[in-house]
Amino acid sequence: MMHGPVADQAETPSIATGHTPVAMLGRALSVCNNIIVVFAALALIAACVILSYSVLGRALFHSPNYWQDEAAVFLLVGATFMSSAYVQSQRGHVSIEAFVGLLSARANSIRLWLVDVASFAFCTFFAWKSWTLAHEAYVDGQVSNSMWSPPLAIPYGLMALGMTLLCVQLLLQILIPLTGGARR
Repeated sequence: MMHGPVADQAETPSIATGHTPVAMLGRALSVCNNIIVVFAALALIAACVILSYSVLGRALFHSPNYWQDEAAVFLLVGATFMSSAYVQSQRGHVSIEAFVGLLSARANSIRLWLVDVASFAFCTFFAWKSWTLAHEAYVDGQVSNSMWSPPLAIPYGLMALGMTLLCVQLLLQILIPLTGGARR
């Protein structure tokens, strides 16, 4: 376990310079990610309020809660998947750093690039399957099995959109070193 800055990560943001398509996409995704993080934080707060209301409603008023748990789950799924690109842009996802101190700076940058390529391949497949799942749920009119019965296309669509944004973020992290930009 490491406590402190990781040796293979610069303190500069991962932005390609200039007006290249990669730089413009990077800036656009950064703005999008910052907006999404605010809404994800609000969704987490809303989920906390809904679950607290659910617990208090059951304990104090013995009222049924057929919608609260599902609404909180939908909010949590949306917040988790939609903010994944922001987390990746900050290199906040779990990484194994056992080799950082053993490898040279060049070997570490190659290692990071290869991890980004492998992550991109997996996330692209996941996003594709998520879009097919969301489309199927929408076309078939699938709903949850609760009394509330909200459409399942909502969480599946949020999952698909979040994974797509994560794929775009990973693609940027793959392209930025190739275009001479600083990586994070």
